[in-house]
Amino acid sequence: MTSRRTPRLADAEELAAAHQLALSRIYTLANDRPANAAGVTFPEPVDKKAGGGRLWDADAVAEWFAGRQQARLVEHTPPTRDPQDLLTAAQASRFLGYKNANQVTTFVREHPGYFPDPDVVETMPNSKKPESGRRLWRVQTLLDWMATRPGSGKRVGAKRSAPPLPSVPADGDPDELLGATQAAALLGYKSVNSFSSSLSQGNLPLLLETDEVTQGGRRRWTRRRILDQAAQRRSR
Repeated sequence: MTSRRTPRLADAEELAAAHQLALSRIYTLANDRPANAAGVTFPEPVDKKAGGGRLWDADAVAEWFAGRQQARLVEHTPPTRDPQDLLTAAQASRFLGYKNANQVTTFVREHPGYFPDPDVVETMPNSKKPESGRRLWRVQTLLDWMATRPGSGKRVGAKRSAPPLPSVPADGDPDELLGATQAAALLGYKSVNSFSSSLSQGNLPLLLETDEVTQGGRRRWTRRRILDQAAQRRSR
């Protein structure tokens, strides 16, 4: 008889950290229980922790998010455009054939590392939050991603290779704010998901405190803090 898998339990805060979402977003998903691209609803909690908080099967939630990432593009041939044209998130969604004009925004906000970073970020004059500026992608960037996008034609739960992490210099400005993708690269992880999982399990204590949280709920740390965490990991 095949033994039943013991679920790896996680609370809402741990899920938010693992999937780079605001805590309120996890509660919204849990209460509304929407379906992902494969028609699977958000998993129900499987247990409660002391104090009454809910606990979920972390792997089941990760699989649900993977199915959501794999929102299928209909048979679609992008219109002919200059490869250097810059498109907003809504324009990029339509160019790629998504019915939902917010699809690219969802990819960027909820699945760091899945969709390419914008080629240009237009900041408003006197803005103190450059990351909140208008994001633009070149047509060629979108075509390259469309040709190699993860999840194309694969069933939910199928193994897929993670997009390569960028090369991030360790000797840059120590006060520069870096996101999860860059932190994962500096710490030597192979993917953003493995970094997020390690963070949610408390294996990166120095990063439990963030230096900034963007309007979209994405956390950022200074290069100094990340390198201090890297040094701590090496000394263990």
